[in-house]
Amino acid sequence: MGDYQVRFCERLGVRILLPTRPKWRCQYHIVFAPKYRRQIIYGKYKVQIGKILREICIRNNVEIIEANACIDHIHMLVTIPPKISVSKFMGILKGKSSLMIFDRFANLKYKYGNRHFWCRGYYVDTVGRNKTAITKYIQNQLQEDQIVEQISIKEYIDPFTGEQVKRRK
Repeated sequence: MGDYQVRFCERLGVRILLPTRPKWRCQYHIVFAPKYRRQIIYGKYKVQIGKILREICIRNNVEIIEANACIDHIHMLVTIPPKISVSKFMGILKGKSSLMIFDRFANLKYKYGNRHFWCRGYYVDTVGRNKTAITKYIQNQLQEDQIVEQISIKEYIDPFTGEQVKRRK
């Protein structure tokens, strides 16, 4: 019978077909950033932050399909069970990870006041049928960010003389 199981209803005296379990696919593309958009995720913190986020997802039965940590934000493609709302999951993810990050890296408490590591908001979008496009986008996001940073480096030129201005260090 596949997706159904046969049960006998004693009260009615008949056999009924019941679905074995509900089917669902709640996939979301989530983007969130550290407070003040500080470029801290790279370097010595990247691996530990990744482990912390993975651990929280496992505890909440959330599957990470794809994830990428850029210098100042994180992209995640996740499957969240329908019993947890996206906003509740993000509250858990950002709240618990903040506490765990500050426990592992006590020096960060002084850079971020009030034990808030992440910005207040986040971006979320449902995946739908374009899962492969979003997966590819997340995988290539780091390279795209680096290209944008290289393009945005401005040459400092004096508008009156046209000569390059030396920057102070």
